[in-house]
Amino acid sequence: MSKANMYDIIGCIKRETYWPPSLITNIMTVLKCINSSPTCWFKLIRMFHQATLNWTWPVVLLGLLTGIASPAPIATKARGSLEGRWETLLSRSLYPISGRKLDLGWDRDYFTGIKRVRRLYCNVGIGFHLQITADGQINGAHTENQYSLLMISTVELGVVSLYGVKAHAFIAMNSKGRLYATVNFNNECEFREILLPNRYNVYESKTYPGMYIALSKYGRAKRGSKVSPILRVTHFLPRL
Repeated sequence: MSKANMYDIIGCIKRETYWPPSLITNIMTVLKCINSSPTCWFKLIRMFHQATLNWTWPVVLLGLLTGIASPAPIATKARGSLEGRWETLLSRSLYPISGRKLDLGWDRDYFTGIKRVRRLYCNVGIGFHLQITADGQINGAHTENQYSLLMISTVELGVVSLYGVKAHAFIAMNSKGRLYATVNFNNECEFREILLPNRYNVYESKTYPGMYIALSKYGRAKRGSKVSPILRVTHFLPRL
């Protein structure tokens, strides 16, 4: 395949225009090339960069092609070398290159605003779902109900807010680690959502690091300053 054909592919992807049959043929040729020679991955990415595309585009395309193309088996030593080169490439794609800071605004734009309606289940005592009651109390309910439905919205990468769908209020934590409900969003409504190896999440106050949302074995809200993420009372499983 010629460089002209390669740049034709890059140009269409950049413009997000209609892909003609000839372009599809060129893409299939690229896939065959990738299948026969893993080094084509790096050549393709280098050409993307020369075409003045943002470094995130090659990584996205690489992820898409990975699901389509199945590279030929590689010897163990060669595989280790290739993986090392890939890790280097990925790190360079996410961090400043030659002293120039990359614009990672696409990351923030992509993650900000994602919403999930879930119940947060804490497997402590008889098991409780975090809820905001009609009178604004925050505690745990053993049975599922409309007050335990929470809208988990991403504020920024790794940071979320918890909004009671029925109570129409946010869960917030003050400087003493006490949970309260508020209809007005503020910085005390922001929590870091951290995924644990057991597939549960912990929710740490972004404003007051080291304080976590927790329920006691009786379903009462515990002070965030009195618990730690190693305790099961802070572990919540998002589920429908």
